[in-house]
Amino acid sequence: MHISVLLDEVIDGLDLKPGDVYLDGTAGSGGHARAVCEALDADVKIIALDADFDALKRTTKVVAEAGCTAATVETNYRNLDEALDTLGIKKVDKILFDLGLSSNQLENSQRGFSFQHDEPLLMTFADSPDEYTLTAQEIVNTWDEENIADIIYGYGDEGFSRRIAKGIVDARKQQPIKTTFDLVKVIEDSVPFFYKHKRIHPATKTFQALRTTVNDEIESLKDGMRKGFERLEPHGRLAIIAFHSKEDRIVKNYFRDMAKDGVAKLITKKPITPGSTELKNNPRARSAKLRILEKL
Repeated sequence: MHISVLLDEVIDGLDLKPGDVYLDGTAGSGGHARAVCEALDADVKIIALDADFDALKRTTKVVAEAGCTAATVETNYRNLDEALDTLGIKKVDKILFDLGLSSNQLENSQRGFSFQHDEPLLMTFADSPDEYTLTAQEIVNTWDEENIADIIYGYGDEGFSRRIAKGIVDARKQQPIKTTFDLVKVIEDSVPFFYKHKRIHPATKTFQALRTTVNDEIESLKDGMRKGFERLEPHGRLAIIAFHSKEDRIVKNYFRDMAKDGVAKLITKKPITPGSTELKNNPRARSAKLRILEKL
C-alpha cells in the first residue's frame, strides 16, 4: 500500500480554504488529494493529472471514499495548461507536484521501475507505450557509450558512470539487455566489489537516471513549475516534493528567483523533511524535501 509522503506538512503548508480549486499534478495513488478533500470537508474542487491511467483510477476511488469527485486528465503535469483548458478552468488556488514514484509503480507496474523485480526494461510513465515511446531498453541497447555515461552521471550522480556505461556497451555486444535483472547484473559486474555492499543498492542511481531520461523529468519539472505558477490565483500556493538533489535544486532556484523578482514569497525558507515518526513508518520518505511558494 502506498503511503503519501509529508501528508500533514502538505495540508498545513497549502493553507487550504473552503471552495479552493486544488490541482494535483502527480495524482499517484490519490493520498494527497484525499487528504485535501478531508481537510475541507469535501468543499473543494479537485483536479488530478497523471500520465499513468492506473494512477487516475486509484485517485478517483480514494477521493470518492472521502466524499469528493475528481476531474481527471491522463497527461503529464507539464501539460497542465492544456488540461485546465480542456476542463474550462482558468485559474487554480493550490497546486502540488509529488515527484516520487508511488509504491504501485514500483511494485506492480511491470514497466521496470524497480531493480528488485524482473520486468521489461521500459521505465516509461506512458500507460500504453508504442513504437515511438522512448524506453530504457532503447537507451541501453542503442545509445553510444558517452551519452549513456553522461546521463548516468548527470541525472544519477553516479560516480562509476563511465564504468557502468562501458559495461552496458560490452554486454549488449553479446546479447540485448531486455530486463531489469539483465541491467542489474551488468551494473554489478561493472562496479568495484565494495560498492556492491553499501547501504544503497549499486543499481539505484543508474535506474534513477534512466527513468529521468525516458520521461524527460527535468524539463517536465521546469515546464510544470512555470505553467503552474502562471495558472495560480493571487495568493495561491505551489508545493513541490522532490526526492533527488538535482530536482530539489531546480525547485529551490526557481522559487528563489520568483521571490527575488517580487512576484512570489517563499513559504519555506528551507525545505521541510520527514520527521522521525514518518521515517520509521515509511523509510522511502527519507530523501523527500517539500518546498512551498505563494504567488503575490
